[in-house]
Amino acid sequence: MAALVTPLRVLIFLYARISEDPREQRRGVKRQMKDLYEWVGGLGGEVAGEWTDNDLSAHSGETRPGYDEMMAAALAAARQSGVRVIVAAYHPSRLWRRRVERAQAIEDLRQVKAFVAFESGGYFNMAKASDRSQLANLGESDTAESEVKSERVAREARERAEEGRANGKVSYGWRRIYRHDDDGKVIGFDDVEHPEQAAIVREIVKRLLAGDSVLAVTADLNKRGIPAPGAGQKRKRRALGQTEDGARWSKSSVKKVALRPANVAIRTYFSAEYPAAWAPLIRPEQHARTAELFAERAGSGGKPGQRVHLLSWGEVSTCGVCKGPTTVKPRGNAKRGTLKPTYVCDDKGCVGRNKEALDKHVEEIVMTVLSDPSAADVFKGDESGALAALERAEALRLRQMQAADDFADEVITRDQLRRITQKLALQIDEAQAEARRLQPVDVSALDGLVGPQVREKWPKLTVQRKRRALEALKVRVRIHPSKKRGPGFDASTIEVGWHGRELD
Repeated sequence: MAALVTPLRVLIFLYARISEDPREQRRGVKRQMKDLYEWVGGLGGEVAGEWTDNDLSAHSGETRPGYDEMMAAALAAARQSGVRVIVAAYHPSRLWRRRVERAQAIEDLRQVKAFVAFESGGYFNMAKASDRSQLANLGESDTAESEVKSERVAREARERAEEGRANGKVSYGWRRIYRHDDDGKVIGFDDVEHPEQAAIVREIVKRLLAGDSVLAVTADLNKRGIPAPGAGQKRKRRALGQTEDGARWSKSSVKKVALRPANVAIRTYFSAEYPAAWAPLIRPEQHARTAELFAERAGSGGKPGQRVHLLSWGEVSTCGVCKGPTTVKPRGNAKRGTLKPTYVCDDKGCVGRNKEALDKHVEEIVMTVLSDPSAADVFKGDESGALAALERAEALRLRQMQAADDFADEVITRDQLRRITQKLALQIDEAQAEARRLQPVDVSALDGLVGPQVREKWPKLTVQRKRRALEALKVRVRIHPSKKRGPGFDASTIEVGWHGRELD
């Protein structure tokens, strides 16, 4: 009796990829797929499907969704009885560029006895060692080509950085002017200040230093319809809540714009910094303060906009008995329902003052100080000492990161990393404290508040803006025990000092 022979079913899985498609027109992958359809007719099978990855590199290691789906489908089909699978692409470089990925794919396809074919030439049976070896050797030249190109591109990028030249698209805040030779050929470019965008960058930094929260700045920019960086450009991925044209600001985009070294004409390349060829948008001291502001928030775990009370915590308000900080707690007669927010000594409860009355008293003094038009000249001072302390703090943070890298490279132990991190953290705190002590008044935090108009503007400010103004003035409030009992606010037991009139 003759044996029954199950007819073999041949399934062809088509894959196309192109590394760069800046305009996302997909012409490259479309051409590859068209050529593949014309070619696979001679392989004697049926097309099981087509998969593409557009504008994705196979050398960089980024995820290729199309490739991953194609391989999963091909391997699953090849495990079925009576099925022969052929993975087809235009050229080996379209499938693989990296050695690890190619080796893994060859092994996976070997286990299911699949085939690999290329329109440019080559038909490989993965069940045969000789074919696997040929395919691996063929792909090695593609890998070497990519690595040489990558090294060349990296060297050119470093050279541009060393010369202070921009890399890629023009950054937000500048516009690009191209230089041409006599024949009209582009020979270079210069990035100059963009009038509208540069003003937005300065506004963001100024408002953050004045005490506005990142959330408030973000909401205001979107409310005013100010286009965000990259607006109008097509994006591969779109963040939640982002418009199709990418015009909305996010908290992260505001923070990135505020903290960019480019703002002070610094060109970065990995961890190295070089003088940039473009003009700065803000002053170095503003950039240093902004970086310090976010570093303090990160270290404390606080977020911009969380402050509710004007004088609590920090160095602004302290107890006149134990010198400890104050906090706000409800105080009064609970039975009579007269509990009111009160500034009290957080350590021992030595003193307490009605929050509303004390805020009003301190704010009146601040408005009186600021209402003098000559106040701005009095508040100015030498910033060199504070900037040096901030630079020392930044250098110490860099050493912390280097220690973490040493631990990752097994140069130091976990215990050594812990001791180094703790010791440097103390030194960073000391440097930041010294910077605050040496820092003269941050006039940017008082913008528009110096002069008689302060009495009109002050009541409209948020608590955050008021607090930043108090910190800029170095306002210090000391609460002493009350000398009398009964209702009423006793101003004689409150000491208030500020820049130029410090408390003992």
